[in-house]
Amino acid sequence: MRLLRGFWALLVGIKDLLVLIFMLLFFAGLYAALSLSPTPKAAGGGALVVDLDGSLVEQPAPVDAWRALAGGPTPVGREYRLRDVVRAIEGAAGDDSIKAVVLDLDSFIGGGQTAIEAAARAVDKVRQAGKPVLAFATGYTDGGYLLAAHASEVWLDPQGAVLLAGRGGNQLYYKGLLDKLGVTVKVYRVGRFKSAVEPFIRTGQSDEARKANQALADSLWQSWRADVQRARPAARLASYIDAPAAAIAGAGGDTARAAAMAGLVDRIGDRIAFGKRIAQIAGADRRQPGAYRAVPLESWLASHPETRSGSLIGVLTVAGTIVDGQAQAGTAGGDTIARLLLDELGKGRIKALVVRIDSPGGSVTASERIRSAILEAKARGLPVVVSMGSVAASGGYWVATAGDMLFAQPSTITGSIGVFGMIPTFQGTLAKLGLSADGVGTTPLSGQPDVYHGTSETFDSLIQTGIDSIYRRFTGLVAASRHLPVARVDEIGQGRVWAGTEAQRIGLVDQFGGLDAAIAEAARRAKLDPAKVSPLYIEKEPGWAGRLLATLNRDRSDDGEAARDAWTRLAREPQRAIATALADLQTMAGGPAIQARCLECPMSGAPRMPARAGWMTLLLARLGLS
Repeated sequence: MRLLRGFWALLVGIKDLLVLIFMLLFFAGLYAALSLSPTPKAAGGGALVVDLDGSLVEQPAPVDAWRALAGGPTPVGREYRLRDVVRAIEGAAGDDSIKAVVLDLDSFIGGGQTAIEAAARAVDKVRQAGKPVLAFATGYTDGGYLLAAHASEVWLDPQGAVLLAGRGGNQLYYKGLLDKLGVTVKVYRVGRFKSAVEPFIRTGQSDEARKANQALADSLWQSWRADVQRARPAARLASYIDAPAAAIAGAGGDTARAAAMAGLVDRIGDRIAFGKRIAQIAGADRRQPGAYRAVPLESWLASHPETRSGSLIGVLTVAGTIVDGQAQAGTAGGDTIARLLLDELGKGRIKALVVRIDSPGGSVTASERIRSAILEAKARGLPVVVSMGSVAASGGYWVATAGDMLFAQPSTITGSIGVFGMIPTFQGTLAKLGLSADGVGTTPLSGQPDVYHGTSETFDSLIQTGIDSIYRRFTGLVAASRHLPVARVDEIGQGRVWAGTEAQRIGLVDQFGGLDAAIAEAARRAKLDPAKVSPLYIEKEPGWAGRLLATLNRDRSDDGEAARDAWTRLAREPQRAIATALADLQTMAGGPAIQARCLECPMSGAPRMPARAGWMTLLLARLGLS
C-alpha cells in the first residue's frame, strides 16, 4: 500500500510539472505573439536605427532554451546576423520612408574585421544615395570605430574617448600548469607554424609562431588603417594612433576634444543632443526631449522579408567550429550541413552554389563530409564558388578546396594548412597522488592510448603516420584545387596563417570580393544574368520556439553589463581573452584526436563552450576555472 501511495504521489508530481511547463509555454507564446508583431512605421518616415548591442557574426547561435526560460544569465550582447544588418542598411538607401540611418554603437562588442567592413560598405551605399548616416557612442574602440568612420557624422559623448589599440596581445600557455598537475600532453603534428598546440608544450611562442603571428597582425592592422583613412581622409589618424597620450594632452586632457581635434569625430554631444540632430532630419517624436521618428532594425526586417525572384543561387553557410555529427546554427556540424545541401540538391531548384565560409576549422572528418556534399553539387553540373568571411582557415580551407573559384577580402584570415593531434596522459598526476595502475594486453595496441602509463612507441608511430597521411591529403587537395605543385603547397602550408592580401599573392585565393561578388560570379558560370538571380540560403531556420526564445532574450535588459565607455571596453578585453582562451582550450582538448583547426584565428561573438565535456573541461571544473 505504501508503494502504491508513493507511485501515486510520483504521478501527481509529474502531472503538476507538465501543467507548469504548459502554462509557462502558453504565456511565453502569448508574449512572443505580441512582441513579434511588426512595429508600424512612423507616419511620414523616420530613421532606421541599427542598435548593435552585441556582435556581428555570420550565423548567430541559438538561445539556450533552458537558461532563457529559467531566467539565468546569458552572454552579454546579442549576435546579429551580418546579412540581415547589411540588407537593412542597403535597403534604407532606396526606401523613401527612411530619411537617415542611425548607428547606435554604444554597446557594440565588435566582430570579425571582414564582417565589419561589409557593414561599412553598406553604409557607403546609403551615403552615395544622398542620405545621411549618423553614428553615436560613448566610447569607440577598433571595431566600433571601423564602422563609425564611414558615417557622415560621427558623434561622441562629452565624457567619451576614441581608443585605438590595434592588433596584438597575449595568449595563455598551459604547460607550466600541466607540469604542476603532472599531466603530459602528447602532441602529434605536421607544420612548423601549427602553433595551436604550442600552449600545451611550451611556456611561450616559438620563433616560427612569433614570426607568422606578427606578420598576420601587421597585415590586418594595415588593412584596418587603410580602410579608416579612406573613409576619413582628413583625419590625422597616424599621429593619433602613434601618440595618443600626446594628442590628449594637447587637448588639455579632454579625451573627447582630442578625438575631435584629430578629425576622428565630427560632433561632441550627449544622447539628447544627438537625438535632436536626428529629429531635424527624420522628424521629431514629441513624447520626450531628444526623441525622433525611429524605425528599429527588427521592425524594418520584419516588414521587408527576403524575397526571391528569377533563378536561384544556393548559398551554403559553414560558420563556426567544424564538428562531427549534428550541430545547431553557429557551429558547423558536418552531418547537419551535408544533409541540408543534399536535401536541397534533391529538390533541383538551384542553378549554382556559393559556399560561404567563416570558420577556423575543426574536425577533419567533418570537413571532408561537407566537402564531399559540395562535390555532389559539382557532379550534378552546378558551378561552385567559395566566399570567405572573416576566417576560412585549416578545416575551413579544406572545405574551400571544393570550389571552382575562391573570393576573399584583404582582411580575411585563411590558410593554416596543417594537421595536429593531442592526447593527455596522467602518469605524473597518479604519482603525485600515490596511485598506480597495472594490467594485461594481447596486442601492441591493447590499452592504447594508455593514459595511466603514457602512450607506447607503436601507438605514437601509428598516430603520427595517420597525421602525416592526412597532411599529404590536405596538401594534395590544395594542389589540385589551386593548380599548384604539391611542393609549393607544402612550402606555403606548414600550418601558417595568412591574411587575404598575402593569400591572393601566393595563390590561395583568386579575387577580392564579398558575398554579392561570389553570387554574381556563380550566376555567370551558370550562364545566367547576375541581375536576374536571387540567393537561396541553405540553412535551418529556427522554429517558433527558437524565435520565441530569441524574442524573450532580446527584450531582456543587460545594460548593467554592457560596456559603453572606451576605457571599460579596453579594461574588459583581458576578461574576454581569458574566456575565449578557456573556450578554445575546452573545444580543442575535448574534440577529435586529429584536427585541422586554427586557434590563432580570432572568431567574432561571445566565446562558445563545447557541447560535450572533454578531459580538460573536467580538469578546469575541478580547479574552479569553468
